[in-house]
Amino acid sequence: GEHGGITQHIGAYQVTTENKKLITFIDTPGHAAFTEMRARGSKITDIVVLVVAADDGIKPQTIEAIKHAKAAKVPIIVAINKCDLPEKNISKIKNEMMQYELIAEDLSGDTLFVEVSALKKINLDKLKENILLQSEILDLKASYSDKASGVVIESKIDKGKGPVSTILISNGKLKKGDYFICGDTWGKIRAMINYEGKKLSEALPSMPVEILGMNNSAYAGAEFFVTKDEEEAKELSEFRKNNSNENKKTLAKDKATLFEVDKDKDELNIIIKSDVQGSSEALKTAITKIEHKEVEAKIILSDIGMINETDVSLAKASNAILIGFNVKPNREAKKLAEEQKIDIKYFNIIYEAIDYVQKSLSGLLEPDLKEKIIGSAEIQKVFKVSDAGKIAGSKVINGEIKSKSKARIIRDGVVVYTGEILSIFREKNQVKEVGTGLECGISIKDFIDFKEKDLIESYLIEEIKRSI
Repeated sequence: GEHGGITQHIGAYQVTTENKKLITFIDTPGHAAFTEMRARGSKITDIVVLVVAADDGIKPQTIEAIKHAKAAKVPIIVAINKCDLPEKNISKIKNEMMQYELIAEDLSGDTLFVEVSALKKINLDKLKENILLQSEILDLKASYSDKASGVVIESKIDKGKGPVSTILISNGKLKKGDYFICGDTWGKIRAMINYEGKKLSEALPSMPVEILGMNNSAYAGAEFFVTKDEEEAKELSEFRKNNSNENKKTLAKDKATLFEVDKDKDELNIIIKSDVQGSSEALKTAITKIEHKEVEAKIILSDIGMINETDVSLAKASNAILIGFNVKPNREAKKLAEEQKIDIKYFNIIYEAIDYVQKSLSGLLEPDLKEKIIGSAEIQKVFKVSDAGKIAGSKVINGEIKSKSKARIIRDGVVVYTGEILSIFREKNQVKEVGTGLECGISIKDFIDFKEKDLIESYLIEEIKRSI
């Protein structure tokens, strides 16, 4: 259900097998730019399930995933998906896998291959059986009584909750009220939420939980462990921060030396703001790999959270392009950007963001698709209408809302849906547009999950030729 049909974020969830056993799945994105995230996934898993399409075969991402799994010394189970398609070629995939030392059992090897179909739900139980069989062979065990330890899978800043991290517990029992250290930050468990959104009082090994109570955002991949008390957590955090600052100083010196070498190159300054750290990290890694003989990409800030006034001011001062990945600016930042004529580019698919940077670097930008905000409305109340589903009872707070224009739903600064305004009702009459200060009912094409206080932003896409 993510943008472009691609898994953009790293996620974790649990499934229960028929014999009441639990398997935790960490879902890592397949796009090539998410190398760092995939590498992190293979280091915290016991078994890697490598999914290969029966009609596609081995892709560069597949080879990359195999390398990560082998580097982390993690056993691989190959799931050949889309086995229901007539154009499948199972023997070709098995033969190709041999060059990466993944030899199927029917070819006298020891790698488990399972032919599945996610769409038709064929052999999914067999895949789960093979995972459990592999886990029994590996004799995987963890303590339920020790103090909890684990790894951060993903990290973000929530407007209402503050720093939020998804932790995969590798050992011990995590309880509400525990003090902990994570990377160079610390905190106290205020709440734990599982993948279904339910609050927990304790979490056991191999359980992914979202935790609240961190003092600062932890980086994805950071080690997490419980301390005996608040004092120990603070001391360890301070010690790690001091070490981290020393490393940063060394890196800054190295960067200064590199700058001296490449000072004849024109630089494209870039600011990246993302919803979660994994995406920010993946974008940063992909952009730094782009090479051009005349210009280079220089990321001056890569952070998580809503775009704020400081980001806009920095973009103005450094003449940088400001990229928002799955995030929008707050009202103050939006107003400042308009005043300072700072163009903020919004993306929700990573390769589109990378393509934009590549085109900017090479100076071959095609006619630019510029977004023109027409107006925005705040949802006051949600109504159920028998033949139209749900209607958002809204008040236009600026500009005007136009029927058939493009629209996005913004919840706590994060874009939750992008689509089109289907119809606008005013006093039971369908109208084409509604101006500032007026109330109206809005329906969005293929969207009904409205919440009070959501913002509906109406906009147009204008094609503008760019002069280089």
